[in-house]
Amino acid sequence: MTFTPDVVAQIARHMNDDHAEDNVLIVRGLGGVGAASAARMSGMDADGMDFEATVQGIAVPVRIPFRQRLTERRQIRGEAVRMYQEACAVLGLEPRH
Repeated sequence: MTFTPDVVAQIARHMNDDHAEDNVLIVRGLGGVGAASAARMSGMDADGMDFEATVQGIAVPVRIPFRQRLTERRQIRGEAVRMYQEACAVLGLEPRH
């Protein structure tokens, strides 16, 4: 499945505006960028989400794969929630939602 640029922009806007702290936890816990001070979703496709993490003022690209290839837009939310919850578990944090 190919998500249109409009859909990707909508998802990125939601992730960056409403889940900025979650993005940081995802790149720290699942992306191996423990020193990230910020992270913005920069794109996605059916196989994963792309983030731009900030580490000591430098932009670092981070790719987080989905558990499986997505075939429908409605699956995106579930994968984002899973990534957040798994990142919290890796980092030893209690999920806030």
